[in-house]
Amino acid sequence: MRSIIFCILCLLLLFTWVHAQYRRRPVFTCGGNVTGGSGVIGSEGYPGVYPPNKKCVWKITVPEGKVVSLSFQFIDLESDSLCRYDFVDVYSGHVNGQRLGRFCGTFRPGALVSSGNKMQVQMVSDANTAGSGFLAVFSGVLPNEQGDRYCGGRLDKPSGSFKTPNWPEKDYPAGVTCSWHIVAPRNQIIEVKFEKFDVERDNYCRYDHVLIFNGGEIDDARRIGKFCGDSPPAPVFSDGNQLLIQFLSDLSLTADGFIGHYKFRPKKFQITTAPPTTTTPVVTTIATVLSYSAALCQKKCKRSGTLESHYCSSNFVITGTVITAVARGGSAYITVSIINVYKEGTLAIQQAGKNMSAKIVILCKKCPFIRRGLNYIIMGQSDEDGRGIIGPQHFMMAFKAKNQRILAVLKNQRC
Repeated sequence: MRSIIFCILCLLLLFTWVHAQYRRRPVFTCGGNVTGGSGVIGSEGYPGVYPPNKKCVWKITVPEGKVVSLSFQFIDLESDSLCRYDFVDVYSGHVNGQRLGRFCGTFRPGALVSSGNKMQVQMVSDANTAGSGFLAVFSGVLPNEQGDRYCGGRLDKPSGSFKTPNWPEKDYPAGVTCSWHIVAPRNQIIEVKFEKFDVERDNYCRYDHVLIFNGGEIDDARRIGKFCGDSPPAPVFSDGNQLLIQFLSDLSLTADGFIGHYKFRPKKFQITTAPPTTTTPVVTTIATVLSYSAALCQKKCKRSGTLESHYCSSNFVITGTVITAVARGGSAYITVSIINVYKEGTLAIQQAGKNMSAKIVILCKKCPFIRRGLNYIIMGQSDEDGRGIIGPQHFMMAFKAKNQRILAVLKNQRC
């Protein structure tokens, strides 16, 4: 009898301890205003599965005179190469602030630092796949307190430089995110050149990399390029008066880093003085091709040839879904989520988790005609920076399951 009573008492004590531990665990809700010197935020219901069709906003405020440093301890959201479905956005400030990054999947970025004492975190989920969400820790730090991890900022002088933390004394640290927002007067554009460049090499720049965007936000439709490796990118010219340069390193290998220089230029500088050399920036190279192809765009659009006749003459052959399409002038700039690669050539393929994508320019936006959300077979050429180029003379058609067998046979043949 005594042993039974003892066991009952043990169970009661265990239940009391478990209940106390459960009560100590924070309960995460959908957004809110968070103030203090430090704290923790998490997705609604974390570590359980976050709910669908929600938009949650956390407004973080630390004491005056300090900046917000945010570190993700855990992240598990629906994975997509462009983070179109479920994602977390981080902004410097509460209203109209610069976006420091958009994240999804299980990739955990380095520390994100605001320019002032306020930061906004926004999580959006759609109706489909979900995960465990995220858990992040924030703290108020002095503007340069993080030492070798502090980088980025607004650059608005006529010329200047930007570099990775620790440059040139030692490698950049792991787990860092830096964003430089360059702003010129409205009637000028921005030229960027990298003097030295050494960022962890990967064929798809999946790990450490530099992203450059037209404008002041991370917008994939306005992305100029994604760079890694030990060869400096060609000079870059902005379309307008703003550029955003983001450097990101993961939590593993590092390298020497880079130093880059920028200067403001008159709007017509790019057209009138850009030299026709191999260092010509991507935008100028494509502009030259567009000019050369203008006559082709006037002709009636009619596909010629077959899969077999175009396969060997094409630099790349892929199947994929058009997920973004932006018209600029007489051309269309599209992003393709890749279904299969039959011939890679020099096409730059970006990978995020299991998802792969590529940037392609349709020289004549009405030939071949494309629609977002549809699947295509795409055969074309690549420019010197790995962007796909499709003209009326190339081969592109709707992709159907019956085409897979033909493409598989072509992939195994010798050209």
